[in-house]
Amino acid sequence: MDDHPVARRGLHSMLSALPSVEVVAAVAAPVQLPRTADGHVDADVVLMDLYLDGERPALGAIETIATHRPVLVVSASREPADVLAAMQSGASGYLTKHADDEDYAEAIAALGEGKFHLSAHLADVVHMATGRGVESRSEVLSPREREALAYVARGFTHQQTATRMGVSTATVNTYISRIRAKLGLGNKAELALAALRHLPQR
Repeated sequence: MDDHPVARRGLHSMLSALPSVEVVAAVAAPVQLPRTADGHVDADVVLMDLYLDGERPALGAIETIATHRPVLVVSASREPADVLAAMQSGASGYLTKHADDEDYAEAIAALGEGKFHLSAHLADVVHMATGRGVESRSEVLSPREREALAYVARGFTHQQTATRMGVSTATVNTYISRIRAKLGLGNKAELALAALRHLPQR
């Protein structure tokens, strides 16, 4: 998804040439995305430019789509603030537009498996900007991911967490998968420790 026709056609051409990728739509705005009967985006992964209107980052669109589908932001911007804002809005990955074909294939495959993808040079930029190295990873959690982390770390099941958050269990599963990938976590004990380190204590 990109509001520039030339960029949209170029991305469509490049992605269509990847053997592991099937492009289902190339559109300029979220309202043009194909939808399922329940209103969700009909695609396994959504690629979108961060600045759809050229002025402000489309954080609201990211947040809405990311509730049900993984979003890979593709942007010319390498600004740490933009990367963090996209991640905090629920994006599961971020690529700069200079990325090559292999980078796209790797990122799309990762998101399709429920993983998080941020190219190494962007991760270094973000960490240096926040000035706290690895601890800065917690800043890429979206508010809903932080909320899910708090519930699960307190012992609630994914189903109980879903009920309290007003979402489906599958959505909570997605949140937890993103949290594990973003913070480099393994089991539930590590989730609990992460909550103690990264969430405000009441």
